[in-house]
Amino acid sequence: MNVFKNTLELFEKFKPTPLVKLQSLSGENREIFAKLEFFNPFSRSIKDRAVFNMLMKAKQRGEINGRNKLFEATSGNVGIAIAALSNIMGAKFRAYLPKPTPKTTEVLLKVLGAEVVRTDFETIDPEVIAFVRREAEKEYAINLNQFENDDNFEAHYKYTAKEIDEQLKSIGKKPDVIMAGSGTSGHIGGLSKYFKEKYKDVKVIGVVPAKGEKIPGIKRPETRPKWFFQVEIDDVVEVTQREAVKGVFEIARNEGILIGLSSGAVVKAFERIKNKYEGTYVLIFPDDGFKYVEVFETYLQGGHEIC
Repeated sequence: MNVFKNTLELFEKFKPTPLVKLQSLSGENREIFAKLEFFNPFSRSIKDRAVFNMLMKAKQRGEINGRNKLFEATSGNVGIAIAALSNIMGAKFRAYLPKPTPKTTEVLLKVLGAEVVRTDFETIDPEVIAFVRREAEKEYAINLNQFENDDNFEAHYKYTAKEIDEQLKSIGKKPDVIMAGSGTSGHIGGLSKYFKEKYKDVKVIGVVPAKGEKIPGIKRPETRPKWFFQVEIDDVVEVTQREAVKGVFEIARNEGILIGLSSGAVVKAFERIKNKYEGTYVLIFPDDGFKYVEVFETYLQGGHEIC
């Protein structure tokens, strides 16, 4: 009956997140399903999975003993997830944000009680990661380091991928194409490893920003995301921010759901390669659109032709 004794149980037991067929994208030779990760309760994103797994594994290893502060470099959903889970655990959280982080993210972090440090860094790169690690060491704080922590990858290899597999099996399907954005590369890495081990013909397609473009949640391979180069990715599609926004608008107006920018990027990447592969597609939609209202407003007010 979807009644839970507390919010932590809500995260753990309100699974799987929905897998829904997108009628507007499906055709005669292909069925397109979207994995709606904004049904996770804390950050309303796929990042709840990684943060929960990183925290629980750190606790199991005794790394949290005697420490009640967490520091993390983040530009969005990981920070919101850590802030929420820190409240449940009785810990304090400090988020280090790159300069271009949307104001909405900062506001939401503060609503959750997080301390926010907006840095002068333009993006999260090895220099930022090292800086935050040093800051954590100075104050005996926990630094989960989503960018290098294998518990991030494990969350998707063991849980996200298995959910998708079991959902498809329940309707007599198996995946032919998995499409996901690459940020830390935790979820695309975990999905690729799982499905490549189980289905020899499955194709895994990565989605990244075009050169010079910024799309929250995904990064170019030049940033050297840890797991991206440890697994097999069959193809990589580059998408501009404008295209990602257009993908968001198309899904909103054809399917009635509000998806985030990295999800919109996956939609446009699918449209780019849909004639290359047939069969059952799974598109990973990491979060919803509410954090990106400022970006959408810019395109609406700027007179851009979106749809």
